[in-house]
Amino acid sequence: MNRPPYPHPIIAREGWPFLAGFVLVSILVTFWSGAASIPFWLLSLFVLQFFRDPARIAPDGSSIVISPADGRIVAVEEVRDVYANRDALKISVFMNVFNVHSNRCPVKGAVQSVTYFPGKFFNAALDKASLENERNATVLLTEQGHTVTAVQVAGLVAKRILCYIKPGDNVYAGQRYGFIRFGSRVDVYLPPGSRPRVAIGDKVQATSTVLAELPDIPVSSTEPENA
Repeated sequence: MNRPPYPHPIIAREGWPFLAGFVLVSILVTFWSGAASIPFWLLSLFVLQFFRDPARIAPDGSSIVISPADGRIVAVEEVRDVYANRDALKISVFMNVFNVHSNRCPVKGAVQSVTYFPGKFFNAALDKASLENERNATVLLTEQGHTVTAVQVAGLVAKRILCYIKPGDNVYAGQRYGFIRFGSRVDVYLPPGSRPRVAIGDKVQATSTVLAELPDIPVSSTEPENA
């Protein structure tokens, strides 16, 4: 098996300031009124569950693509991958506010490009969110020569996309590479001929769930525009 995603506590570092702030306010309000503090403690619990970030172990296999996020499959379709300039199989994972929002690399490989696109904030479950919402696209090249694109897409209330990798980095499957605050989605674009292992409506877990299997032989295609 691959090594654990990262040596990190089970609460994402992105949530520490929010959690500390809500807990402090809850304590202060408790001194004033126990009853009045209940909503603040409930908000603290919500923040705690939102920023949970459990360690996961990726399954073995050099040809598998793992889920980059927890959530529900909302798209499995053949489309044009505009980020790598090629035809592709797109699999989309929608995250609601109760899902883990830490994003993991779907494959082992080298980072070819990382590109941020400003945009709108439609409901991330809608198809148009893939190309119209604020998003961050990462193009990866596997050791076998496959191009895999992972796109973090902001949602209706998501206002911050975080990405911690850059072109030239080598990443492993299941590596923690980013975070999206509040409801959002991650689109994964795969080479033609990839075999999906999930269907629309399936619930998936980041790192643990296999989304698809890559073709045995890389499909020749136009090189990524930003490579």
